[in-house]
Amino acid sequence: MGIDELYRQGRRAAAWGLSVSVGLGAVKLIGGLFGGSVALVSDAAHSLVDAVISSALLFALMIAQRPADPEHPYGHGRVESLAGQAVAVLLIVLSVAIGWSAIAGLNRPYVAPAAFTLAIAAAGAVVQELLYRSTSRVARRSGSAALLATAWDYRLDAFGSVAVLLGVAASRWGGPGWHWADHAAAIAVAGTIFWVGAGLLWENMQGLMDRQAEPQLLGSVRGVALAVPGVRDVEKLRVRKAGLEYLVDIHVEVDPELTVRQGHDIAHRVKARLIAELRPVRDVLVHVEPSDRA
Repeated sequence: MGIDELYRQGRRAAAWGLSVSVGLGAVKLIGGLFGGSVALVSDAAHSLVDAVISSALLFALMIAQRPADPEHPYGHGRVESLAGQAVAVLLIVLSVAIGWSAIAGLNRPYVAPAAFTLAIAAAGAVVQELLYRSTSRVARRSGSAALLATAWDYRLDAFGSVAVLLGVAASRWGGPGWHWADHAAAIAVAGTIFWVGAGLLWENMQGLMDRQAEPQLLGSVRGVALAVPGVRDVEKLRVRKAGLEYLVDIHVEVDPELTVRQGHDIAHRVKARLIAELRPVRDVLVHVEPSDRA
């Protein structure tokens, strides 16, 4: 599968997430406001933030696919991590606001949530779980860390909807003594949002810090390079992520008696093979080293 197709699938998954999250958020918000459920309103805020996340991801994938230019010789892939950082901060701020509102509302008079809020919470959990499964499949195929984090946010949103369902049920059927249950569910939603935001912040921070690629990809790069005639060993290998693609810096050992032109030709063959055989690899910098091996 070509890199353009991976970007296309990523954009389509983000667009679906945007549409579903907006619809769910609107239904939950209306249901929570008219049904008297603080937890459902908090869950609505989470779904609407999911829509913001999907919008940011869709925009980032459109920018990240742009080719390199004189001002951005390494391409525009890092915009995906930047968008993820911004969304993570937004999630953390939102979680604090929801948690504070839920705690402050404990002193308000008890009002039993409406019965239809239970149906909305249950339907939201099912839809979010289906959205997680479809998005995570695309994320794993494309290698998009931001898309995978968004998929997990959908699953945690499903768990949050289950917590809302339990909290609303306890508050409705338990009477005034269970007034706290609806607010406790809202606090659980806030905790879930905070956990997702913190994880997303950390993951995208690692991408901006040029974290080494996963061992499986490193092994593939090493194997392809060693298969090129004239390469005796791989001395050093660094692989960093940029958007859905990877940039490779590799030092290969060759016969020290070769001419500069011969070493140059081997380096070009290594670069061409890596780009042709490993689709996530966008560019390769090959450094030739003399080998002490016989």
